[in-house]
Amino acid sequence: MSLFLKFAAVAGLIYVLIAVAAFVMQRKLMYFPDPERVSPASLGLSGVVERVLQTTDGAELIAWYGPAATGQPTLLYFHGNAGNLASRAERIRKYLAQGVGIFMLSYRGYGGSTGSPSERANVADAKLAYEALLGEGVDPESIIVYGESLGTGVAVQVAAEKPVGGVILDAPYTSIVDVAALAYPFLPVRAFVFDRYDTMRYLGSLKAPLLVIHGEADEVIPVSMGRAVYAAANKPKEIATLPGAGHSDHHLFGSYEAVLRWLELLETSAVSAQPQPETQMRP
Repeated sequence: MSLFLKFAAVAGLIYVLIAVAAFVMQRKLMYFPDPERVSPASLGLSGVVERVLQTTDGAELIAWYGPAATGQPTLLYFHGNAGNLASRAERIRKYLAQGVGIFMLSYRGYGGSTGSPSERANVADAKLAYEALLGEGVDPESIIVYGESLGTGVAVQVAAEKPVGGVILDAPYTSIVDVAALAYPFLPVRAFVFDRYDTMRYLGSLKAPLLVIHGEADEVIPVSMGRAVYAAANKPKEIATLPGAGHSDHHLFGSYEAVLRWLELLETSAVSAQPQPETQMRP
């Protein structure tokens, strides 16, 4: 066997081993949980309480709930793929300071919740969180489903099935498969990804007003995906793309202000009462 053929055989073997390892460990490459359970009080989140949700398959889920001021909406918040609820404490604090309520679910394996995350489990648990928020006395029209990064694929599946007052997709993707294909172009990821989070599949079922926010310098989920999600969604819809903002720092570029302005529009029913023309928001 020639040296070239030997090299090709070794390279092929290495490629197969890498592909098999990626297949076996794919959920470890997708989810990066911080399992530490932290109390909201320890972070100075006054008025935020911990809720414990029991699933039908025996998992125990941790959620934080900060009630809204009278007449204000509540964000049913599904977070991204890293960290825990404590990592989002500043977001919670900022929205509560404006009277906006928040109910933030900790996925399985994150922040004190038991079990292991998967698309099937996360979506089922998100629907359980929706029912728990109704149990807190929040009306469906006051619930704004908020998805952050990975959580956008959870949020659209909840909003496609449940009545809600609005949907916010923060750095959305067309599907996790598309994101994986960009990150690992040398692997046949489209054939073997388990948790696909196919956002585009559910957009047609969204009836509530939609806001898409995305950093234009996002190197994790390109802004082109956010624009594609926006283009495929039903009206009424708005998009705020933030020049210079990356994946996790867009709060420094005006995303809070864009969200709060959009929520004010919902309060006055200017968006929800009748179809609106497509608009391009700028912070």
